[in-house]
Formats: sequence, structure tokens, C-alpha cells
Amino acid sequence: MEHLENRELSWIKFNKRVLEEASAPENPLLERLSFSAIYQSNLDEFFMVRVGSVTDKAKENNSKKDKFSGMTPSQQLDAIFTAVRRLQPSVEDTLLATMKELQPYGFEHVSFDKATKEEQSFLEMYFKRELKPFISGMVVNDALPFPFLKNKEIYAVVQLASKKGVSIGIIPANTNSADRIISLGRDGKRFILEEEVVLHYAHHMFKNYKVMDRALIRVTRSADIMVSGRGPEFRQRMEELVDKRKRLAPVRLEISDVFSRDALDYLCKKLKLKNVRVFTSRIPLDLSYLYTLQEYDSDPKLHYAQRTPRKPAALSDTRPVFAQVKAKDILLSYPFESINLSFIRLLQESANDPKVTSIKITLYRLARNSKVIDALCTAAEQGKEVLVMIELRARFDEENNIEWSKQLQEAGVKVIYGPKDYKAHSKLLLITRKAQGGNFDYVTQIGTGNYNEKTSALYTDLMLLTADKDIAADAEAVFSGLLNGTFVEKTNKLLVSPLALRPQVLAMMDQQIEIARNGGNGYIAAKVNSLNDRVIIGKLIEASQAGVKIELVIRGLCCLIAGVQGYTENITVRSIVGRFLEHSRIFIFGEDGADQKIYIGSADYMSRNTIRRVEVAAPVEDERLRKRIRDMFRIIMRDNVKARIMLSDGSYIHERRNPDIPLNSQEYFYEEAYKRLDDKKNRQEQLRINREKGAAKKTAAKTARKPAATKSSAAKKAAPAAKRGRKKKTSE
Repeated sequence: MEHLENRELSWIKFNKRVLEEASAPENPLLERLSFSAIYQSNLDEFFMVRVGSVTDKAKENNSKKDKFSGMTPSQQLDAIFTAVRRLQPSVEDTLLATMKELQPYGFEHVSFDKATKEEQSFLEMYFKRELKPFISGMVVNDALPFPFLKNKEIYAVVQLASKKGVSIGIIPANTNSADRIISLGRDGKRFILEEEVVLHYAHHMFKNYKVMDRALIRVTRSADIMVSGRGPEFRQRMEELVDKRKRLAPVRLEISDVFSRDALDYLCKKLKLKNVRVFTSRIPLDLSYLYTLQEYDSDPKLHYAQRTPRKPAALSDTRPVFAQVKAKDILLSYPFESINLSFIRLLQESANDPKVTSIKITLYRLARNSKVIDALCTAAEQGKEVLVMIELRARFDEENNIEWSKQLQEAGVKVIYGPKDYKAHSKLLLITRKAQGGNFDYVTQIGTGNYNEKTSALYTDLMLLTADKDIAADAEAVFSGLLNGTFVEKTNKLLVSPLALRPQVLAMMDQQIEIARNGGNGYIAAKVNSLNDRVIIGKLIEASQAGVKIELVIRGLCCLIAGVQGYTENITVRSIVGRFLEHSRIFIFGEDGADQKIYIGSADYMSRNTIRRVEVAAPVEDERLRKRIRDMFRIIMRDNVKARIMLSDGSYIHERRNPDIPLNSQEYFYEEAYKRLDDKKNRQEQLRINREKGAAKKTAAKTARKPAATKSSAAKKAAPAAKRGRKKKTSE
């Protein structure tokens, strides 16, 4: 169908947009390296999760077709490999071009043939002293077992001369004893990589063999594995799962150079991989070292302008956050505002507030040294009721969350793991505090992003803090369901999946369809990470056909193609890929006005979010905050620097409206955060000046009145004396 697209191919288009940032001329050179590394990291995870999943489907039931493209799993895999292979030359050319542009700044990735004789001597000695003692070569043939190759680890592989057929040698190419970047100069900018040195001297590891050919390889293994459960034994099962995942089947083999066909076929046979899953690369197989290179030069021309999350202008330093939220709803915007000076502050204050009786929170991903965990442990140790729903199935964060759950339990926190077969992805906090008269006050927080201090400075997210008691009652129902293994079916105000989010979203879309059919201006807008929920897509198509104007900002995959006549001609889709990862979710129904509905939440328009996870979205009802979100959405829609717009063939091009007036929405919001704080400081300074002027006027007025008062007092004292004098004179 011309107005729908396969999920996996749409995601590859998203990663292509990431790759474009690696060559964008407006990005500083060292920052471009980050995007090359992000592209590869994204692709690794894609192969581990999505390609692993589609591979399993091909084995289980290859006749079942994709609901969007009509392709079987095998056809999808062929299309994926073709699309990835087509992008590989751009990946290589982009990195090589950036490194060439960095040469005037002293950066050079040296190959052995370009190393000086002194450097070659140094590297030979370095190999013998720093590397060889910590690695060992393994000879493999049909008479010897094939070793287990770890996921995403780099190995040097050599073809060995043998009279008995193919023999190969395999050497782990990265050690824990040495740095991967081997500096050939004082500042580290001229360098060679550890695996390249191991490969060059690999023949030293096989002295009784003749090395015929050599290359570096890297295996990517499937990570598509899930487990259900919620009881006390669930954590132990998750620990077993994490260990099991490390040994799942390979789904891709990367190789650094053209290699002996016989030896490569032998490797593929042992790894049970078809040759179509082999990808050759002219650049390093693991690009994570590029982040380290950025630390080698602090020249401002090579980096983004320094940006620091600001203190939220909406919060006062002199009053507790709870009291401020009780007075009015507060909206926070990250990374432009500081999570430490807002949300973390709220948690820390609540942990130490003797009137706070309970704290309930859902946790999905956390920072390595989490202040959230510290605050929750403090609250529990001070006798508060603390309930934490921690999602042990958060992919690639399982080990971290297992350890956090243990630490929380040791501190006396009640830890639960959520529904048996559903992930809890919501970002929800409920704080209960004693009020006067034996009542209770509540603060509920609903966010679009994780409680992670590190990513809050890198991802764009929104957070609503409210004292609304209906929302608090809904939040209490969510936590009760998580505790009991049930789902919320009806709410006062919140949207809660899996039962009470998608039906309400569809109902609000139906209202806009009805408005359009009656001659009005129906309007639907959304900012999400991804779109693949078939029911929501069907409703968006219906709305477009009814004449509803639909504006979608979708960073990642989008299975709906915009601008197709007869289906989606009233839909526009934009994607913003820039310095910060777009992560906030906003749902808007209706044009500006009292009837317009605005929500923020944790759910994307994906079926995994809307019907297979616990997600929460909250209405934004304060008109000040509603206006702020509307203004934010309009700025995003006007972005003509980092925005791409989808064409009717599913491709994306840069949005170039008003190119003479560039608007980078992320930079705009940072400037706005700086300006709001400066305006607040200026207002406070002006108030201080006004108070001082007022005090000075009062002092001056008192001073002016003081002589008159003294004269009057003297006159009063003189009056009786004069009177006595007159009496004396009369008597005389």
C-alpha cells in the first residue's frame, strides 16, 4: 500500500538521518564524530533486537506477512540487508572525510604503512610488552572446537597454511590491560587502534604456522529474548536471562577487509550465518573510540557551544517545591532546565519532610550514580512508606535495574516488578503529605522521560507537576494495579494503557473528524518518537480523508506515509534530528481555544506502548502551561535547520522554508530557558531596587518630620513656663 511502510525500513531511514548529521556542515567537526558513532550504535541495537526478532519469525512462520508492507519475514530480511549495505559507503566516506578535515588540528588515524620507522619500532615493542602477555591465539579446524565469539567484541582472524584443509587462527583483539587508542604523540591525536596492532603482529601468535591472510571480525548476536513474571523469584529469572542473552545466535558478521573466500565460508559455516549477513568495512568495526577523540582538543571551533541546563524560572529557591506545586501546576522542560534543581530537589525535600507519609514511583532507566535511588532510600530509612515499581525488563538496563532493586530493598523500600506480561514504561510519581485538619495533600508528577540525570541533559523531555486531586486518585489507581497485577480500566483525567489510553485517543480523534465533517476546522497534532499502531494509523487516515488538518513530529520510525492523495493528503510528518535526542511526547486535539485538549506522557503511538505496556499521559489544564506547549509545538514546526519533512514517496528532505532566517528549535528553547531565568533575575533585582527606594523614601520622610516634632515638643515644654510667668505677673 502506497501510504504505508514497513517498520524496519522506516527505522533505517531514521538512522540515515542520524548519519546525515555526521556530515552536516553546520555541526563542528568533533561533534560530527559523535553522530558517526551514534549511527553505528543504533545499527548494532537494531540488528540485536529487530533483525533478531524478524529472524526468529522467519524460522517460526515465514508465510506470515507484515501488516504494512505485505512482505514475509524473509523478504523483510533481504530488504534490510540491502538497505544497510547501500548506506555503508556513505558511513565510510563520511568518517574518512571528517578525519581528513581534522588533520589540520593534528588528528590522524595512522596505518602501519604510514607510520614512521620509529613508530613501527615502538608499536612492535608495545605489542610484545603490553598486548601479547594478555592475549592468546586459538587454532580452529574440523578437528578442534570453534570458540565462542562474544557479542560486539573484535577479533583478529588469520588463515593458516594447512595440509588438512582450512585452518584459521582467532585472537581476541581488545584487552582490558591497555587503552584501545594507542597514542603516537604527546596529545594522543596521532594514533592507531589496539586491534590494528594485534592484527599486524598476529603471526607472532602462531609461530608454527604460515599466515596466509588476515582480517578483523566482529559478531553481532541476537538480543531478542523476553521473560514474563512478577513474583519474588522474577529477579532471579531475569539474572538468568541476561546471562543467556549473551550466548544467543549471531545475526551479523562484520569484517575489516577482503578475506580469503575459503576461510570466510568456513567462519560463516561455524557461526551458522549466510554470506548475505557478512558486511565488509573500510573503517574500524567499533566506532565508540570516537567519543574519546573528542576529549583530545578543547578548541571551541571543534565543539558545540557550551550549554548548561538552567535553574527552572518557575521555581523559587526559598519555598519547598511541594508547596509551590500546591499553589500552581508547574511544567519543566529538559535538557533546557535542570533536573537536579527541580525533580531531584522535590524528591530530596520530600524524603526529609516529616509530614510526607508516602512516595510511590515507577522506574525504567536510571543514571549510574542515581540521586533518585539515594532519595528513595533516605525516605524509607526515615520511616516513610516508599513503593517502587522497577522494570527489570528495560532492555539493556536489566543488570543495572536488578542491582538497584537489591539496594532499594536493603533500605526498606517495597519493590515490585509490575504486570506479568507487560512492561511498565510510565514515568509516574505520587507524593502524599499530611495537611491541616487531618487531611492529605498530593503532588503527582507525570513525565515523558526517564528519571536519569545523565540523559536528562541530552534528551528533550517534559514533566508536569500538579496537586490536582483527581489526577492523584488516578495515579493511586495505577500504583494499586501495579501492586496487584491488574490494569486501570477507567480514570478521571489520566490516560493509562493498556486499557484506558488508546480508546480515549481514538475518541478525541473522532471528535475532530466530526468537527471537520460538519464544516469546522478539525485539528490533530502529535509529537512522538515512533508511529506504528495500526489502529491509530487507520484513524489518522480517516481523519485526513474527512479534512482534518494533521501535524505530526516523529523522530524515528513512521509506518504512515504523508501526502498521498486520497489517503494522507492532509497529513504532514516532520522529523527532527539534532544535538539533543527528541524524546518528549505531546498529544493535541482541536484548534486553540477552551475545547482544545493537550496531553503529555510516556507513550509513543506504537502498539507496544498503547496496548502492551503500562503508560501514563496527563492533561495539561493550566492555561499558562497550555500556551507554553502550543508555542513549543509551533517553534518545532518552524524549525528549518534540523527538521526533515516527509515526501509522498516516504523519503525525507530538509525543511528549507525561510532559509535566510534559520531556526534551530533546540537552540531556540535553550536560549528561551536562559532568557526566562535572566528575566526572573532582572525582575527580582528590580523588586529589590524598588524596595530599597521605598525604604529610603520612608527614612527620608521620617528624617524630614523629625525637626518639626522636636520644635513642637519644645513649644509644649515652654508653654507651661510662660503660663506660670503670666500668673506671677498678675498676682504682683
